[in-house]
Amino acid sequence: MDEKRGSGGPDNLGTGGETDADLSKSLDARRKRLDAELLARRKVEPEAGSNREASKGYALAVKLSSEFIAGVVVGVLIGYLFDRFLGTSPWGLIVFLLLGFCAGVLNVLRSTGAVAQPGPTGNGGPGTSSEDDGK
Repeated sequence: MDEKRGSGGPDNLGTGGETDADLSKSLDARRKRLDAELLARRKVEPEAGSNREASKGYALAVKLSSEFIAGVVVGVLIGYLFDRFLGTSPWGLIVFLLLGFCAGVLNVLRSTGAVAQPGPTGNGGPGTSSEDDGK
């Protein structure tokens, strides 16, 4: 009458002397270990904050592109009107197109912080220092 250990039948759930409480503790320990291993292997999914960062990036891209395009369009319109009323076609359009392009690039650089914003020089704006120049 030898009984195999851990035969897996419903009457014999584990090794011969284990109780239900011991089996439950063993199962919980294995489940926790498995969860830890799965979590370690699984890639961490992006959080909701990354979606917010992506939308901020899109907003900045739209802002910069619209500032550039606005500079070029305003330059073309002024050039067209200049040529239309003064009869200097196509030179006004060419000159103001180039000026609009430069204005668009300057607006983009100001928005990104690469170029200081223009401002009065006496009130501590960009480009001024609060320290004495030594004069």
